[in-house]
Amino acid sequence: MNSVSAGAQLTIDITKGNIDPTPVAVPNFLAASAELSQLGGDMASVIRSNLQRSGLFVSLNPEGFLETQANIDYQPNFSSWRVINAQALVSGRIVPEGTNKLRVEFRLWDIFAGKQLIGIRFITIKDQWRRAAHKASDEIYKALTGEIGYFDSRIVFIDEKGTKLNRKKSLAIMDQDGYGTKLLTDGSQLIITPRFSPSAQKIVYMSYENITPSVYLLEIETGKRTRLGSFPGMTFAPRFSADGNKLVLSMIKDGNSDIYSLDLDSGLSIRLTNDSSIDVSGSYSPDGGHIVFNSDRGGNPHLYVMKSDGTDKKRISYGEGRYSSPVWSPRGDKIAFVKSLKGRFSIGVINPDGSDERLLTDSFMDEGPTWSPNGRVIVFSRETRGRYGSNSIWSIDLSGRNLQKINTPGKASDPAWSPLLP
Repeated sequence: MNSVSAGAQLTIDITKGNIDPTPVAVPNFLAASAELSQLGGDMASVIRSNLQRSGLFVSLNPEGFLETQANIDYQPNFSSWRVINAQALVSGRIVPEGTNKLRVEFRLWDIFAGKQLIGIRFITIKDQWRRAAHKASDEIYKALTGEIGYFDSRIVFIDEKGTKLNRKKSLAIMDQDGYGTKLLTDGSQLIITPRFSPSAQKIVYMSYENITPSVYLLEIETGKRTRLGSFPGMTFAPRFSADGNKLVLSMIKDGNSDIYSLDLDSGLSIRLTNDSSIDVSGSYSPDGGHIVFNSDRGGNPHLYVMKSDGTDKKRISYGEGRYSSPVWSPRGDKIAFVKSLKGRFSIGVINPDGSDERLLTDSFMDEGPTWSPNGRVIVFSRETRGRYGSNSIWSIDLSGRNLQKINTPGKASDPAWSPLLP
């Protein structure tokens, strides 16, 4: 991929959520044939949708555009775009490369400064046009915010069918925008708590295939599945270290639940906590130096941080209610968690030193937070009340705004967000 960048005057404050979303115009990508014109329209539609869903941008309706560019190699008529209040313009085209490939080109323009911000060209396989649109969205997001995007990524989750008392759970995966859902297991066995490797397209999850819970490692691209072991009494599924070489997990031995690390190469496990309390839900920091976990050693369940070798344990949460399911942001600056208080469940965030605790949601049952690759959006599962209550997947940005439901084929729970695709 080749990129040409100019100094941008248009910048977006990503900490403000959707208070003042920036208007962006994305005309349909130009193409030389009717077939490719349809594809060019579809790609532009995906880009518009991605930017709109981020909460940082508002995608202007193409029906209101005053200019139709015939060639993206020339500057647009900036005054025509200022009239409709566009602050940024994405102009693109697709060109056939052989029988099954496309060359995707686009330019991002700062309308008020009257200058090009970036120009991108890359080659893609025709049936991966949606991925190309996601990659283009990431480049636009980066150019306007200064941070990496998160659109070219996937979410693994539990697809649920049946009644609440007789529910079939399968491992499934979809694009971050809810498209392209595929089942990875057939639902014949109970699958719970999938977790993505931060360094590769691999998933670790728990399966009850032989009644006793076992941990499996799944390579998504090849479908290769490896049983890592059977851990009787495990209370929570393992999570990867940032380099993908270790897992942190919770096991019950001699009636006591503690945190362990498991080296994937050697199979050696090391006990990291040794307390009469319930210690569960470990999550590595992105630099691998620390682990956040949940413990009731102080009474109610609260959040604790320790070094990755199990030393220097410190409590970081002191609010009312019960804290659970902590997960470290890939940026390293925040920890997401679930808080239950007075019969309500919320997704919250807190700094690793315990400062700046904030609750982002409030519901009958919100749980299972997972971070976008850039640490700016949290996806979680929400359960509605009642006998026929339904599980669904939602997203919210770090500011606590832009709450949105992600469409899935049916009931869905326990999401885990992948790193950016290679």
